[in-house]
Amino acid sequence: MKQWLKEKMIGAVIRTKQAIHNRRGEGFVDTAVKILMAVVIGALVLAGLYMLFGETILPTLKQRIQDMFNYRGDLK
Repeated sequence: MKQWLKEKMIGAVIRTKQAIHNRRGEGFVDTAVKILMAVVIGALVLAGLYMLFGETILPTLKQRIQDMFNYRGDLK
């Protein structure tokens, strides 16, 4: 039992040392560039949707709602 526990602990220490000395990970600059790209693309998409809703969809929707509530029921 003690031998088994000792082997497990040595294995954990070795894996920890390997993880600490591993230099194959992503750099901070790469991650920052990816985040910046995501923010810029998101802002462009939101700006496009805002323009689409403001100039195309909302005026049409507003007119349709006014037409529904201004209905008189006249058959002239």
